[in-house]
Amino acid sequence: MARRSTKTPPGDDYEERILDIDVVDEMQGSFLEYAYSVIYSRALPDARDGLKPVHRRIVYQMNEMGLRPDRGYVKSARVVGEVMGKLHPHGDASIYDALVRMAQPFSMRLPLVDGHGNFGSLGNDDPPAAMRYTEARMAGAASLMVESIDEDTVDFAPNYDGQESEPVALPAAFPNLLVNGASGIAVGMATNMPPHNLGEVVAAARHLIRYPNADLDALMRFVPGPDLPTGGRIVGLNGIRDAYEKGRGTFKIRATVSIENVTPRRKGLVVTELPFTVGPEKVVAKIKDLVNAKKLQGIADVKDLTDREHGLRLVIEIKNGFVPEAVLEQLYKLTPMEDSFGINNVALVDGQPLTLGLKELLQVYIDHRFEVVRRRSEFRRGKRRDRLHLVEGLLTALVDIDEVIRIIRSCDNAAQAKESLKERFSLTDVQTQYILDTPLRRLTRFDRIELEGERDDLRAEIEKLTRILDSDAELRKLVSSELAAVAKKFGTERRTVLLESAAAPAASVPLQVADDPCRVLLSSTGLLARTPGGDPFEAPEEDARRTRHDVIVSAVPATVRGEVGAVTSTGRLLRLPVVDLPALPPGTTAPNLAGGAAVSEFLALGEDERVLCLTTFDESSPGLALGTEQGVVKRVVPDYPANKEELEVVSLREGDRIVGAVELRTGEEDLVFITSEAQLLRYPASQVRPQGRAAGGMAGIKLGEGARVLSFTAVDPASDAVVLTVANAADTLDGSEQGSAKLTPFEQYPRKGRATGGVRCQRFVKGENRLVFAWAGQAPALAAQADGRPAELPERDPRRDGSGMPLAGPVAAVAGPV
Repeated sequence: MARRSTKTPPGDDYEERILDIDVVDEMQGSFLEYAYSVIYSRALPDARDGLKPVHRRIVYQMNEMGLRPDRGYVKSARVVGEVMGKLHPHGDASIYDALVRMAQPFSMRLPLVDGHGNFGSLGNDDPPAAMRYTEARMAGAASLMVESIDEDTVDFAPNYDGQESEPVALPAAFPNLLVNGASGIAVGMATNMPPHNLGEVVAAARHLIRYPNADLDALMRFVPGPDLPTGGRIVGLNGIRDAYEKGRGTFKIRATVSIENVTPRRKGLVVTELPFTVGPEKVVAKIKDLVNAKKLQGIADVKDLTDREHGLRLVIEIKNGFVPEAVLEQLYKLTPMEDSFGINNVALVDGQPLTLGLKELLQVYIDHRFEVVRRRSEFRRGKRRDRLHLVEGLLTALVDIDEVIRIIRSCDNAAQAKESLKERFSLTDVQTQYILDTPLRRLTRFDRIELEGERDDLRAEIEKLTRILDSDAELRKLVSSELAAVAKKFGTERRTVLLESAAAPAASVPLQVADDPCRVLLSSTGLLARTPGGDPFEAPEEDARRTRHDVIVSAVPATVRGEVGAVTSTGRLLRLPVVDLPALPPGTTAPNLAGGAAVSEFLALGEDERVLCLTTFDESSPGLALGTEQGVVKRVVPDYPANKEELEVVSLREGDRIVGAVELRTGEEDLVFITSEAQLLRYPASQVRPQGRAAGGMAGIKLGEGARVLSFTAVDPASDAVVLTVANAADTLDGSEQGSAKLTPFEQYPRKGRATGGVRCQRFVKGENRLVFAWAGQAPALAAQADGRPAELPERDPRRDGSGMPLAGPVAAVAGPV
């Protein structure tokens, strides 16, 4: 029991009065009063206009300040000050926060404030600037909210100190509560409503206007689900139906992600849309925490490339060897890239908080619009009737204007003139006063014609307004047409994708790429790629259509999670992880590396250093065979330490370089040298004993003075092989001097001993003195220019020592089938 003392000022009749009050009753009463104040005046939106008091006061006061969309911006601090001083008796921070939210396109589906300056970022990663720095004015949608507010369409109530008045609800020409949603925490209850698409909501409202008994299924054909400002994908629609039926439900939102080649070496997940209220910095921080805690595998790097020009772009690079789809499923499970949204449709209806379904929300808004349009029509009809009354009085006076002037001139004062005119023409006080106030220049014949036209227009408008007020069907038709006009002007396409359920879970997909067989290819243009499966390509048909990058100079079998070696012209052997290489599409039937990546993306090469061939690290193979420009040959023992990324496979003499390298398959191949003097030497690989990696090799071919080796390779003597030679007077081929070429069967060249001079492979004609290009290998031979475009070769010439045929274009590389 509590005792309350009530004292009066001391005096002659002073008497102390003490009231005994039950503490429980006092607490209940005080708490209920506080709770009602929070619910009604702070936290919950009105179901009619979808606004909380602070938002309604901001929009109304901006309209009163004349901050319409066609006017200039003013400082946000000025708006906040006006709202706080006249209508909202709370802190400026809460007012500015509400104003900022109404200006954020990622918070509201149809922003009500047009902001100029930094109004924050998604997820509040970048907070808005202070109100003294930003500027604001009404957006076009805010004009719809206060449209016809000065036509007695809504009730007004006194402000907190009784000196101003404010609207109880705005006219709201569109269903703002559903379109923009709302969130708030009151005492003992909360509201959380998602945004929707304006066109869909208006379509549902118009359907309900036409068919008041429409059920939820009919309305959901127009409003299938929320349409969030940030887009994304809603997964599972059962919770949405529960919310539309009972006012409560839950759904999941997923980020919109695509799998792209973010670098030539790696695939990545590119996030362009995030769940509602989730910012990119929150996602990046969570991913980094999970990677550091080793709870998330396969992430190489995360980059936030978001900007104002391209919008949200979050790039998550995937490590080679991991399946992007499986990593994405882990991201959905462990990070805010998948988030839940709990719908709780609580709003004020006649001052009472109620949980409403979709139909109830639409019905409350429609009833509000009926009332607004009805009151607006009554107001307009009253105004037009008043005007018609004045116009009819003035026309009466114009019929006998001379008599009106005579009466006025004969009277001593205005009051006597007024009474005389009323009595003479049977006019009312208002009509008589209007006639007396009308200047003589308005009493011409032309003005009479104008007045008669105005009278007819006023009568037609009054008749139209009367039809609306007297006919429920006309009223519904008008409200529906106005909603359609709003949707046509402000409607936008749906941003959020609705999915009945999630795609097949990636739990069955292994996180890492399987160690399947493949082949690693190197093109003449320096592109690398791997093919699915380990089978070679079939030899192309004679008339097969050629494409760019289809000349494959080296191909070795491997596994996806294995390694291959790259032999360079300086005698280095570099390790190359196969999983790093881009994979050609499954089903590729022709050798074409257009989808490959440049060697420079994977290996650091020196100046003038190039990759000659690829090799396996199989120690049971016969090893590598190398040939240098100065005629040295070497077979390398396949001894490659696994802990070294770079190995030296030959000790080169000063000024020498490797011109050809090949991995032997059987050891029964013939080694082939072709020199610039048009000499070809062929001998079995068994004549060259294998050496260690540090050795410098042995004499491979005897060179004449000034000659150099152009080509070195290994050829299977049992295969259908050919030799291509190109002669010219210049050191290289260019567009003006194409040279002459000869394609000869390999069997035409006899075997000779190692370190001998070989035999002539092409006779020079006038203007030719050297070979500039040579190649030997299995037929059919495919030739390419320097940029990878196909080049044509001459027909086979059986003459070993014959001259060549003119080339149609320059040849930079040749290779056989792979």
